[in-house]
Amino acid sequence: MVWSNIGCQLAIIDERTRMWWRCQDIRLCLDQIRQVLELDSKIRKLAQMLYNKRSILVMGRGSNYATCLEGALKIKELTYLHAEGILSGELKHGPLALVDSEIAIIMLITRDGLFNKSLNALHEVCARRGNPILICTEGDEDIFNCKNTTIAIPNTVDCLQSILAVIPLQLLAFHIAVLRGLDVIGSPYHLADGVVL
Repeated sequence: MVWSNIGCQLAIIDERTRMWWRCQDIRLCLDQIRQVLELDSKIRKLAQMLYNKRSILVMGRGSNYATCLEGALKIKELTYLHAEGILSGELKHGPLALVDSEIAIIMLITRDGLFNKSLNALHEVCARRGNPILICTEGDEDIFNCKNTTIAIPNTVDCLQSILAVIPLQLLAFHIAVLRGLDVIGSPYHLADGVVL
C-alpha cells in the first residue's frame, strides 16, 4: 500500500515538474518568436529562389506534419502556387517519386521523438538529388549531410515548437507572393471573406 502511494506521488511530482518547464518555455516564447522574425532577410532570399517554382512540397513528421499542412496552405492562399504538406514517414508510398533536383522541398526537422526518423526521410530525399530547405532547431544546422540551406529556430518544448516552426513558412509565403506581384495585404484572389491573414 505504501509503495503504490509513493508511485502516485512520484507521478504527480513528475507531472508538476513538466508543467513547470512548460510554463518557463511559454514565458520565453515571445522572445523566441522575435528571434524567428529576425530571420526575415534570410527567408526573403529563399523566397527569391522559390518564387518561380511551379510546386513546393513541405514535409514533416509528428507535430511538424500539422505545421507542414498549415505552411502549404498559406503558400497556396497567398502565392497561388501548388504546395502540398506531406507526412515524411509516407515518402515511400508515392511522394518520393516527385523528388528530383528541380522540385522545391521544405523539410521540418526539429528535436522531438521522431528526429532520427526525420533524418532518414532527409537522406531519402537527398539520395534522389533533392535539395530541401531545412527548418531545424538551433545547433542542428551542421549535422545534416546534404548541402542544404537551413533556417534555425530556437529549441523549445514539443508543444510549442510548432508555433516557432510555422513563422518561417508564413514569412516565406508572404515574400513569394510579393515577388510574384500579388496583393497580399488587400484581399487575396478567390478566397472567402472569412480567411484573414
